[in-house]
Amino acid sequence: MQIGELEPKAVFHYFEEISNIPRPSYKEKAISDYLVAFAEENKLEYYRDDIYNVIMIKEATPGYEDHPALILQGHMDMVCETAPGCGKDMEKEGPELYLDGDFLRAKGTTLGADDGVAVAFALALLSDESLRHPRLEVIITVSEEVGMDGARALDVTPLKGKLLMNLDSEKEGEVLASCAGGGTARMTYPVTREAAAADESCVVISITGGRGGHSGDEINKGRGNATILLGRVLRHIKKQVDFRLVSVSGGSKDNAIPREAQAIICVKCDRIEDVRKAVDECSNDIATEFSKTDANLRAGACDCAQPEYAPLTKECSDRYLVLLSSLPNGIRRMSRDIEGLVETSLNLGINYTKEDAIVIGYSVRSSVASAYAALVEKIRFVAEGMGCTVEMHGEYPAWEYVSKSPFRDRLIEIYREMFGKDMEIKAIHAGLECGLLSGKIPGLDAVSMGPDMYDVHTPDEHLSVSSTERMYRFVRKVIENI
Repeated sequence: MQIGELEPKAVFHYFEEISNIPRPSYKEKAISDYLVAFAEENKLEYYRDDIYNVIMIKEATPGYEDHPALILQGHMDMVCETAPGCGKDMEKEGPELYLDGDFLRAKGTTLGADDGVAVAFALALLSDESLRHPRLEVIITVSEEVGMDGARALDVTPLKGKLLMNLDSEKEGEVLASCAGGGTARMTYPVTREAAAADESCVVISITGGRGGHSGDEINKGRGNATILLGRVLRHIKKQVDFRLVSVSGGSKDNAIPREAQAIICVKCDRIEDVRKAVDECSNDIATEFSKTDANLRAGACDCAQPEYAPLTKECSDRYLVLLSSLPNGIRRMSRDIEGLVETSLNLGINYTKEDAIVIGYSVRSSVASAYAALVEKIRFVAEGMGCTVEMHGEYPAWEYVSKSPFRDRLIEIYREMFGKDMEIKAIHAGLECGLLSGKIPGLDAVSMGPDMYDVHTPDEHLSVSSTERMYRFVRKVIENI
């Protein structure tokens, strides 16, 4: 079966079309152009701002003019991650889709169901002339994955709706009512370098085979952070063999748990075998500890060709290793109000080397504003104490739980009528744009939901076709019966 033949046909037709358009964060002009062309073709009122956010409006069908306007919302950008050995340039090529039983996947890359599903749902609904509906106001934002820049800049003046359905969630049967706030910390560690001696050589130390995942949704699953584990391996080597760092790298997105990381170190030529033995010892420990969560996680060492840079000075190298070992990572505290919910966490997602600096990027999250501020303060204190500069950007507020929500109550009622069971009301540790939009639209009654998708922000991302069909029918039913 072809992807365009899946049900609902319109949803998968549009999902396939937008998958042909590269859409990494900060490079959304092409997908934004596509949305504008869609709006013009369907004779919709639309607005586009300077950073390529798009609002599309379809007036109510006859008999629905007095019904409350409904806002449908999602984001157009996607996290672009590739599997080892995949040569796809996702800034120039979209994901290549294929079917695997009930799941839609992409060959060697992230799928982009987060949040291509919202875009496909919206376009299918807006183009459906048989749908009876109130005024529909569709918001498709840019740069959600890198700090919700689009929602932060969005002008909501064209909107009349006070009911918001965010379509950026990943579990059928759940209606989200709260999410964490957060931001991105960027640390810059200045380095000085000194040429290698004649009796020194370079070795590549690598961490491979991590499962990775979304740093909000999967932070509580115990998966290995390759960069943090790289620091562990380097410390173990350091106990036995002195070395100087040349470079470190790991991860490419603040909000994705790094699956791989590597360091190039400079050691005396006669100690290379000792380095390999130390790495093997650490690799066995790591493989055992993470066998349940990251079955293929390993450390390794191999010879290095001529590196791009000279080694760091000994003092600079040692200080960086202390910095990497001192910075916090992972869950800091669980919620005291909601069992099983992470309250505060951080993810060391990016680590890369320039000639004059090493850059470290963190995604920091908390549903408690004071806990978030304290964690940012701790990061800053440790980093600045080790000579780093620290910048915060892309900060967004938590979406606070509201006990009285007539819109949420109505959704739950409709879901029970359709499927014979109740939706669960949930809060999540990941960030959603509902918090920013609630701050812009007074009295907004917001919910978030979506079909089943798994392993988002990784090349294993997959979307359930059957769940997509059920959730689309549900959204359509809500629109007609709100």
